[in-house]
Amino acid sequence: MNGRPISGASVGGGKGLLALILGALLLAVTACGGGGTGSGSGAGGGKGKDADTAQSKQSEAVVSITPKDGAKSVDTSGALKVTAAQGKLTEVEVKDGEGRRVDGEISGDGATWTPSTHLAAATKYTVHAVAKDSEGRTAAEDAGFTTLTPKNTFIGTFTPEDGSKVGVGMPFSIRFSRGITSPDDVEKAIRIRTEPAVDVEGHWFGNDRLDFRPEKYWKPGTKVTVDLNLDGVEGRPGVYGEQDKTIDFTIGRNQVSVVDAKKLTMKVMRDGKVFKTIPVTTGKPGMETWNGQMVISEMLTVTRMNGETVGYGGEYDIKDVPHAIRLTTSGTFLHGNYWASGAFGNYNASHGCIGLRDVRGGWDKKAPAAWFFNHSMIGDVVIVKNSEDRIVDPDNGLNGWNMSWEKWKK
Repeated sequence: MNGRPISGASVGGGKGLLALILGALLLAVTACGGGGTGSGSGAGGGKGKDADTAQSKQSEAVVSITPKDGAKSVDTSGALKVTAAQGKLTEVEVKDGEGRRVDGEISGDGATWTPSTHLAAATKYTVHAVAKDSEGRTAAEDAGFTTLTPKNTFIGTFTPEDGSKVGVGMPFSIRFSRGITSPDDVEKAIRIRTEPAVDVEGHWFGNDRLDFRPEKYWKPGTKVTVDLNLDGVEGRPGVYGEQDKTIDFTIGRNQVSVVDAKKLTMKVMRDGKVFKTIPVTTGKPGMETWNGQMVISEMLTVTRMNGETVGYGGEYDIKDVPHAIRLTTSGTFLHGNYWASGAFGNYNASHGCIGLRDVRGGWDKKAPAAWFFNHSMIGDVVIVKNSEDRIVDPDNGLNGWNMSWEKWKK
């Protein structure tokens, strides 16, 4: 008897409790928007709104980088490009393995970025690019690639030397080990900076020499910096530059010496004023000295001069010419002369050089040749006038000053 009433009571209480639990669950589900005919669209809209909101946070801009990530043997010019579709590029950063940035420019419409210079050879680069869509939402892309390792290279031998002090006529001259067939690309890779600022232009002599100079002689004290960014420049098909260095030089005092072949004098000018006048001898009839502006390119305390090296056969062979200053590649020197003591200031007796009185061995520091040698530097200018010969060619030595500025810039 006792068992049934207890059993009946337990069953009845369980059903009531179950009903209460089910009702509470149904209310909870309805409150969460899980069902009910009246809230069907609202419930569905709530779930869809979350999805749309998440989707709206993703930018529509698409960034593309060429070459593709992981590419090898990439060309140093023309291969790198970054683009944006359905948006505009806002940031592009390209770096080499040492963290040096590659300069470039985003187009006006924000659709493309291209480097402003070539890339170095055999170098790994990383690219990071960001673009924004019309809603201001950003998208980014990253890639890395390695440029080609060239089989054939060229270098440039240059003057003046790094760290040197030179005269006001000194150009920056570089001669290449291979003939250049892409001169614009090579010239673009050489940057000249000056302090104070002055316009400096380059001029090609043939296909293997490039000189830079201002319109007029340098201002004394000018600091010149040359960036040789030749690494990776394709100077001719399949031949790439391999230099990446910076050269600094400074312009010294202004010294320009004027040789008058008729008066047989040389006036040494400092800052436009006569510093000293020296008697000279120049080229004799039939072997006259060039006219024009000539830049000192080499200074030798003693050297050998043999007529066979300049087309004069065995007319002379002097093994101990003192205080020799080179003015042309073809062999014009301003030098000490101990064997023609009566010629200076009186008549022209040389084979085209400019002679100053000196002693054998060059020991007398008071001799005119020794004095001039000790008061000169690479880059000083020597001007010859009133000779019966023509003006020296601008590429015969560092003598581009004999070319007009208009022609120089062509």
